[in-house]
Amino acid sequence: MRIVGGIHRSRKLETPKNDAVRPTSDKVRQALFNMLNSRGLVQDAVVLDAFCGTGALGLEALSQGAKEAVFIDKARSSLDLCRANISNLGVGEDAHVLCQDSAKLKEKPDNFLQADLVFLDPPYRKGLVEKAVGSLIVCGWLADDCALVIETASDEELNLPNIEILQEKTYGEPKIMLAKLHSSKIK
Repeated sequence: MRIVGGIHRSRKLETPKNDAVRPTSDKVRQALFNMLNSRGLVQDAVVLDAFCGTGALGLEALSQGAKEAVFIDKARSSLDLCRANISNLGVGEDAHVLCQDSAKLKEKPDNFLQADLVFLDPPYRKGLVEKAVGSLIVCGWLADDCALVIETASDEELNLPNIEILQEKTYGEPKIMLAKLHSSKIK
């Protein structure tokens, strides 16, 4: 697995030795970032990579011009991989790693900026997207009109009243959705 674009293009990322983490493939990441960059959503963004696993999505965003990224996962093994990838790319100044459950987040610390772009790639078919979005909203992690990239199983249906799906594409098993948070619907 490699970074597909930006200043770290072609740099290799550490991957898990087992199948406990399901990293987004290089091909899907490239298509996803083409879509995001065509909408101007990556440059100077504050990114949150929930259920981060290896950190590939947040690291790709940093490589392609994001200002900073927060990586969240509850599995220490995933966070160890993510930290190794952050170190290997030399982006530690722009990265924050938190050991938390993305479906049950704590309040956003005051020294963290609200996210403009969020990646949600939880384990499939466990209802975690809805819980994570609710937690992100309630705990103050999201900027107004935040963009969300959601990866689910192709047959998975979501119930997210606070977001609008802008674009959806299926790549075999994974389905990628680009959505926009509507802060006016939260109040």
